[in-house]
Amino acid sequence: MEKIKWGVIGTGRIARAFTAALAGTPAAELYAVGSRTTGKTVSFAEEYGFTKAYSSYDELFSDENVDVVYIATPMAAHYENCITALKNGRNVLCEKTVTLNAEQLRMLLALAKKKELFFMEAMWTKCRPAYLKMKEWISAGRIGDIRYIKADFSNLVPYNANDRLFRPDCGGGALLDVTVYPLTLAVDILGKPDEIISSAHINEDGIDLSDTFILRYKNGSFASVDGGFELPLKNNAVISGTEGSVILGDGFFMTNTAALYDKNANITENFEQPERINGYEYEIDEVHRCLRNGLKESPLVPHSGTLDVLDIMDHARKEWGMRFPQE
Repeated sequence: MEKIKWGVIGTGRIARAFTAALAGTPAAELYAVGSRTTGKTVSFAEEYGFTKAYSSYDELFSDENVDVVYIATPMAAHYENCITALKNGRNVLCEKTVTLNAEQLRMLLALAKKKELFFMEAMWTKCRPAYLKMKEWISAGRIGDIRYIKADFSNLVPYNANDRLFRPDCGGGALLDVTVYPLTLAVDILGKPDEIISSAHINEDGIDLSDTFILRYKNGSFASVDGGFELPLKNNAVISGTEGSVILGDGFFMTNTAALYDKNANITENFEQPERINGYEYEIDEVHRCLRNGLKESPLVPHSGTLDVLDIMDHARKEWGMRFPQE
């Protein structure tokens, strides 16, 4: 089977991890890399074995040999990068959080539909085996009706004014960088909430350092979500139902383990699957599957779910009075 030619823009830490997974995926061809710094582009291409090294993103987007482009630039640049890629006819996998707000995503999805192109947020969590096993158990009724979800993603990150995490112009803050993960899990399982209660610690630069959410549903179910840069939390996820519960291991967003419990808190099944490479291979496999089958969106990471999460984050930021310079 002919390999799928990938283009990568951005040469930072996440781009490197993703590219390492590409290099270990036989169906992928490391075709082109693009960066605004020529030296970085050339060295990155040489290190990983890309065929092409472009000194601008536009050059890569206009290369008709690129089957799909992975966008790993700072979050504030995602919208413009995605727009340009789609206008040039490229299928897109864009790193999370895919855009700064829901309106930007709606415009991207409309363009992708018009151009008949594949578009997906790179939410690797939803493609990982342990996460899929959790969804399988829930769909099979193993834990009954879902009543409560608790999920968090918070680590102690020393403040650095030059780090993209703390820069408003880069789309910084805990919400788009870490809290997006537990919000995504809650919405994927329970859907869009009927009520959103949230609070955040906003610093003097207008960036959220920690935030907390309660998502409430008319049927009585609710989810508790926390994220931030100020406290080290357990970072696991607990999904509780009327007949049992599922716990995704510490670092739930990238865990390889899941455990199923009955209503008496007795463990009934364990799941563990080590990564083939580094975990990014699962979303690469999903993109390949979708492209091979002519799909324009992934059933695992549907557009509607990504949009629902952004709507929730927009709602919260409006209450917090938090805006990005590009909005």
